[in-house]
Amino acid sequence: MSAPRLAGKTALITGGGAGIGAATATLFCREGAAVSLVDRDEAALRATAERIRAEVRGARVAYFAADVSSESLAALAVAHTLEGFGGIDVLVNNAAARSYSAVADASAQEWQAVVNVNLVGTANYCRAALPALRRSGRGSIVNVSSCYAVTGRKGMPIYDATKAGQLALTRTLAFEEAPHGIRANAVCPGSTLTDFHIGRAQAGGKDVEKLKTERSTTSLIGRWAAPEEIANPILWLASDEASFITGTTLMVDGGLHIM
Repeated sequence: MSAPRLAGKTALITGGGAGIGAATATLFCREGAAVSLVDRDEAALRATAERIRAEVRGARVAYFAADVSSESLAALAVAHTLEGFGGIDVLVNNAAARSYSAVADASAQEWQAVVNVNLVGTANYCRAALPALRRSGRGSIVNVSSCYAVTGRKGMPIYDATKAGQLALTRTLAFEEAPHGIRANAVCPGSTLTDFHIGRAQAGGKDVEKLKTERSTTSLIGRWAAPEEIANPILWLASDEASFITGTTLMVDGGLHIM
């Protein structure tokens, strides 16, 4: 049997309370990592940490409740991780905010709120974690962007623009941090059936089973992705198996970008 792919490593994952972040945390723990979760929803963090400990024997998981747009809380979240686990080898920037206003309708306040999470929040955690990632010698940053960072649609211009910005930030990080042994890559998920989408559908009175059929035309595969199907590529980019890959955008969208 091969060794766990993240044995001896520590990962910090933002947006870790549910969805792709929680699925990634579970997988990382299965692969031997100690995991520190950040999310603004403390109850969700607690539930996810408890579930991981129940599912993964010997799992080492901690959490810190914070809005990623806060620079000071980013520093505290990193300090909390270092205090608990001694280092950081992997940073996964997964936290995200959304807005559903068209360009013609979106206010400056809406733009700022999403930018503060998706771009400033990503930068906050990169900046706070970089000293520890540099000390690791084989650090890895994985930014969770979106398929809509590279393909067009209507209705979510702020989200899509900030997700495109994450790809530019990823390339810059790859240039700047290569001398320090840090790789930086991005994944662009397609439509992923997370707790967020299920909760939003239920709040709108939509049947969840009907929801599951509504993404048949947004991928060549003809369905939603499960969060675990995004977590697996994140794991690969985080691991030493991707040791010669940096500055890359990996499309995990069922082929949407070529449709």
